[in-house]
Amino acid sequence: MDAASIATGLRTSADVLFLMLGAVMVFAMHAGFAFLEVGTVRKKSQVNAFVKILTDWSVSTIVYFMAGFPIAYGISFLHPAADLMGKTQGYDLVHYFFLLCFAACIPAIISGGIAERAKYWPQLLAGAVFVGLAYPLFESLIWGQNKALLQDMFKTLGGFEFHDYAGSVVVHSMGGWIALPAIMILGARRGRYSHGRSNPIPVSNIPFLALGSWILAVGWFGFNVMSAGQIQAISGLVAVNSLLAMVGGVLFALVISHNDPGFIHNGALAGLIAVCAGSDLMHPLAAFLTGGIAAAIFVIGFKIEQEKLRIDDVLGVWPLHGICGTWGGIAAGIFGSKTFGGLGGVSFLSQFLGSLAAVAFALAFGFAVYSLLSRTVGIRLDPEDEFIGPDLAIHHIDAYPEDQVK
Repeated sequence: MDAASIATGLRTSADVLFLMLGAVMVFAMHAGFAFLEVGTVRKKSQVNAFVKILTDWSVSTIVYFMAGFPIAYGISFLHPAADLMGKTQGYDLVHYFFLLCFAACIPAIISGGIAERAKYWPQLLAGAVFVGLAYPLFESLIWGQNKALLQDMFKTLGGFEFHDYAGSVVVHSMGGWIALPAIMILGARRGRYSHGRSNPIPVSNIPFLALGSWILAVGWFGFNVMSAGQIQAISGLVAVNSLLAMVGGVLFALVISHNDPGFIHNGALAGLIAVCAGSDLMHPLAAFLTGGIAAAIFVIGFKIEQEKLRIDDVLGVWPLHGICGTWGGIAAGIFGSKTFGGLGGVSFLSQFLGSLAAVAFALAFGFAVYSLLSRTVGIRLDPEDEFIGPDLAIHHIDAYPEDQVK
């Protein structure tokens, strides 16, 4: 074997390892989703939160393997293992693993919004539809095999294609805006709003909530940095922009929320969500501001959602992922430009149009799927089951069974 062949093999193997490590980091983020939800919901819903995240992940793995990834990228895995390995050491396989972690964020995001009163099996089915069909269709239009259908239009109108480096819009906005119809069709939890009054339900475990935020924040560097796809394309700018956006989110939330721990830990996530789209383009100080504005959007948006609009979005996934994700797509068109110290190659109009397209796509699919399920099998727990909580009603065990023994 000559030196060139050896070098090519090592580069290919390095790319496979690079993307696999990124996939593992993003996979770990799903533990963050779980603990964030467990810390926010009441004790009678904690088992359900853990089980939902794990089983949604498992179903997502199968449907994205069989349908989602082929729809998005035109690559099927229904071939002998030797063909799957090919000359690239199975790079397509690990690429699927990495992007599966993105796709599986959709049901994980929705889970936090509909917590404590949704039926288990209908939601598992809804998640399968989103990961196997809805999300891959939009993914194919932005990143995948059908990108010319939509990106050419953005380029014609705005001068550049829609840019979403690591999924502010494709992943987070999509998940948050799909969740909104589910939350509205389900309605509020029992007692959340009664006799014209708002009755806030306190979170159950701040340490678990904080743990979820930390796990997500650490894994996010795999989410953003490893979106390069190949080791030679890795960018230190993406890493530092992710860091400063997270810190901007924390500090802005600290001030605006008057030191509320829930908002502070979610503020970090708001910053990371918003910077995904333009993390490869922005100046670090612009990333800090992008994250800070996202945190302000979340804190203010959550209060408006809960108290003015009376939408019982348990984890605030609509303002956090939906609206902050949309802001991230638009922010890439502002702070990614050379005017604000960015690398350029983006336009505000293309980013605005692409971000709105995701909102329209997500709302259409969300209302269609949840309206159909609501009118057929139903999506809300029976009043008695909701009263005792999904842990006992669905899984027949309490989060703290020793308390029952005592």
